[in-house]
Amino acid sequence: MRHHGRMHAQPGVGLRPDAPWGYLPASSFRSRRSALSDAQRQTWERLWPQLGRQADTGEAPGETPDTPLDTRAWFGRSAPLVLEIGCGSGTSTLAMAQAEPDIDVIAVEIYRRGLAQLLCAIDAEQVGNIRLIRGNGVDVLKDLIAPQSLTGVRVFFPDPWPKARHHKRRLLQTGTVSLIADRLLPGGVLHAATDHPGYAEHIGAVGDAEPRLVRADPDSESLPISISRPTTKYETKAQEAGSHVCEFVWKRI
Repeated sequence: MRHHGRMHAQPGVGLRPDAPWGYLPASSFRSRRSALSDAQRQTWERLWPQLGRQADTGEAPGETPDTPLDTRAWFGRSAPLVLEIGCGSGTSTLAMAQAEPDIDVIAVEIYRRGLAQLLCAIDAEQVGNIRLIRGNGVDVLKDLIAPQSLTGVRVFFPDPWPKARHHKRRLLQTGTVSLIADRLLPGGVLHAATDHPGYAEHIGAVGDAEPRLVRADPDSESLPISISRPTTKYETKAQEAGSHVCEFVWKRI
């Protein structure tokens, strides 16, 4: 299923009894064609060693698969850090990073073509505050992100898995939200969006149930990151078809 044109990691179900957050989705993905154009392949070969890494290998400078990312070494500076899970082709990622040059952004996506599109855009626009990880967002949170190290987490239009028997595959489950809360700094923000009514109800319930998160009111309080995101052409089409977008903003207390 292609949701708003974004290509997302599709989590299955896994039991993690050793983790303090309990149940976490396991890695399970739908197949996608990922052939790159010649220009995309050339850009990938030139920039991926510097700006990208696989979630399950130690490609980032000074890293191994079993240690959290050294983001200061990777970005070459110390700055507030945002993780975007399921960046698709990176339209929102690029625009939001350009609007906040003092914030570093790690974009996570399983599909190579989407990452290649974002990499080409980064190159064309000469944006210096984005890095890319190819892999499952839950695995990245669990294995590569240190506790209380993120200023923000963004999850825009994850696959809603609309059939009831597939609801357990949804990314934003109780365990995942607990893990996100663990990785956020105090005051850090979880920003999620969906246009699926059933998933919106689910997201609201699991977010509100997490004791370390409280709803934030962007109109009345200052937040450490912007929650102003661009409207993509896919979202515009969905809205024209009658879909309503629900936005959620929580802050870690």
